[in-house]
Formats: sequence, structure tokens, C-alpha cells
Amino acid sequence: MDPQVLIILIFFFALLVINVPIAICIGLASFVTIFSLGEVPSAYITAQRLSTGIGKFPLLAIPFFILSGVLMGEGGMARRLMDFANSVVGRFHGGLAYVNTITCMLFGAISGSAAAAVSSIGSAMIPGMEEKKYGREFSVAVTTTSATTGLLIPPSNVMIVFAVVAGNVSVAALFLAGVLPGIIMGSFIMIACFFLVRKEDVGAGKVASVKEVLVGFGSALPSLMLIIIVLGGILKGIFSATEASAVAVAYAFILGTVIYREVKIKDISRIVLRAAKTTAVVMLMVGASQAMSWILTYEQVPQSVSQALLSISENPIVILLIINVLLLIVGIFMDMTAAVLIFTPIFLPVVINLGMDPVHFGIVMIANLCIGLCTPPVGTCLFVGCSVGNTTIAKMIKPLMPMFVAMVIALLLITYVPAISLALPQLFGL
Repeated sequence: MDPQVLIILIFFFALLVINVPIAICIGLASFVTIFSLGEVPSAYITAQRLSTGIGKFPLLAIPFFILSGVLMGEGGMARRLMDFANSVVGRFHGGLAYVNTITCMLFGAISGSAAAAVSSIGSAMIPGMEEKKYGREFSVAVTTTSATTGLLIPPSNVMIVFAVVAGNVSVAALFLAGVLPGIIMGSFIMIACFFLVRKEDVGAGKVASVKEVLVGFGSALPSLMLIIIVLGGILKGIFSATEASAVAVAYAFILGTVIYREVKIKDISRIVLRAAKTTAVVMLMVGASQAMSWILTYEQVPQSVSQALLSISENPIVILLIINVLLLIVGIFMDMTAAVLIFTPIFLPVVINLGMDPVHFGIVMIANLCIGLCTPPVGTCLFVGCSVGNTTIAKMIKPLMPMFVAMVIALLLITYVPAISLALPQLFGL
């Protein structure tokens, strides 16, 4: 192994082990490694990569989508989505598990945050499911895994990050490509719920009348319109993906303050500050990762990884299986955005050599890392779910395993059936 590659790995994981924030880990490891080269001014290169890394037009969408997500999260959307989902599927045996899954999918998609979905939906659904004898740990497992599917359904900040790192990948194409995989991932989680609750004495909710379904739909429709406005506006050429993020903020503001009236004017400064803090963390991570990407490119790491994988096998099925396993392991130990920033430049050349569409690979990578959000030691959704559900990670292992199996099966289906990801982009000529 090249000395510089060894240096960056040692410094990165050493800092990670002592709980240094991931953005700082990436930046410091990159600086030390560039310094060790001795051929270029390390401070200059690091600063240059950091500044140019965040100076890309598509990245402007991230702060706006983060702000719109916070506005939607505090605007009373969760309750309305739950009521609508309950009116549709609550009538079935084990219906609350399906209600939980569908609501988390919708909320995660609209807010763009899996952790927010776990917190908002879980605080209402977990006690309700426990009251109906579903079991606390099972309820937390359903909420935790279902919330991650919203990151596949647009708008999604991590898709924007992938598009920027990959280069020449359309954000609009990625947005469309994630719709069917997100639905499939959520459907497999519901299938797992079906088998887990069919022998349990959890019963079914009351059958909602047509009027109740229509009322629930009407109440949830303004929230659901965000996805339609963003995707529809982009596909019709009314605005770009970046401009769509600003439209999303304006719509979320009107929805929260005028239509739902659950966001007060006095709350705006707090909401903007919260969004700004999240944006700062993401942008620092993006900038620092560009310095690391420069080192990886300079040392020809992507080419080395490609040759190593192809030396194992030239069969695309085997190579994709290996990449999936590696990404699943990465997702266990690394934040989702950081993993996309670091491993996209490494694995993308490999899959392109195999003839894989970059848009398809982006969805496969995000689906992989979504599973990592539910696994310790870095599983954000798992920690939030345990906090909301007042349980421990040790107790969560058993109920989570069937959900993991369902998500992995869905992942393999998404990986080996490209049409699931590419059908909609191709339909709209993207």
C-alpha cells in the first residue's frame, strides 16, 4: 500500500475512534497526508480544495432543502400524514405497523431527514403501537427502518451531494430514479411487518369511511404537494433543481404559517438558526472531502481499487456484490454524507467500467447507506429511535434483524434490476 494512503487511513480512523467530528477527521487527515507529500504546499492545497469544493452551484440547494425540511417538520405535517395513512391501511390486521411505515416514508421524503422522521413520527406512533400490544422494541424497529426510505424519495440532500461528487450526473435524474427504489424498500419492510404481526394479538383498526379517507387525504395533500411541485417544476423546465430548493422553502413557509398555522413568526429565527447549523456541518464535510478526494486521485487510488476488484472477478454480479458488502460495512461506521463523499470517487470508476449507469449506482449506494443509519455504532436513526422509544440498542437487535433482511433483499433487487432505478428517468428523457 502507498505510504500516503496508509497515512490518511491511520489518521482518519484514529481521529474517528476518539470521537472527533467526521468533518474534522477528514480535513485533518487530508492536511497531514498532503504535508507528507513534500511536493506541494499543504496548507494552500487544503484551503483551495475546501473552498472550491463548496463553491459549486448545485450545492446551493442543500441549505434551502434543509431549511424547508425544518419548516415542514415543525409545521404539523406529521400528524396529518399519520391520519391519512391510518384511514387507508389502519383497517388491516397489524395496520398500525403499515401506518407507521407509510407515514415515515412520506415524512422522510418531504422533510429530507430520516432522523426528523424518526423523532416526529416515533413520538406519536411508538406509544400508540405499544398501547395496542405491538411491543415497544418492534415499534421502534419499524419506525427506525422505515424513516430511512424517505432519503431515496426526493427531494434528498444526499442525492445532490452524490451528483456533485460524481460529476455530469443530473440531480433531476437522481430524484426520479429514487422514487421506485424508495417505494420498494418501504414495501419490503411492510412485508416483514406482515409476517411478524400475523400471529400477534394486535387486531385491526376501524374501517374508515370514504368520507374519512377523503378528509384525511385533503388534510395531507398540501404536504404531499411539495414532492409534486419540486419534481414537476424540474421536469417541466420551470426551474432547475437548485431553484426548486428555494421554491420548496417558500412553499414550506406558506404551509406552516398560513395554511397549517403551526409555525409562528417568532419561531422563524430559531428555525433558520437550526437549519444554518446543519448546513454548516454538511458544507464543512463537503469541502474537507474534496481535499481527501484530491489525495486519492493524486495517488491513483480509484485505479488501484478498480484493478484489485477486477483481479478477483470480471463478473459484474460478483463485483457489485462485493461493492454492496463493502458499502454495508462502511455504513456501519461512517456518516452517510461522508461515505458518499469519500467512496463515490473510488467505486464509481469501477462500476462505469462494468457498464453500470452512474445514476443507478448512486441509488444503489444511497440504499446501502440507508441501512447503515439503523446500525450501531454510528446509526443516527437507531439512536434517535431508542431515545424516543425509551429502550436500549441491545434490546433492539432481535426485532431489527427481520427488517435488515427485508432491506437487504430490496437492496439486491435494486442493484441487479437497473430498470427499477432507470425506468422513470428514461421515461422523462433524463
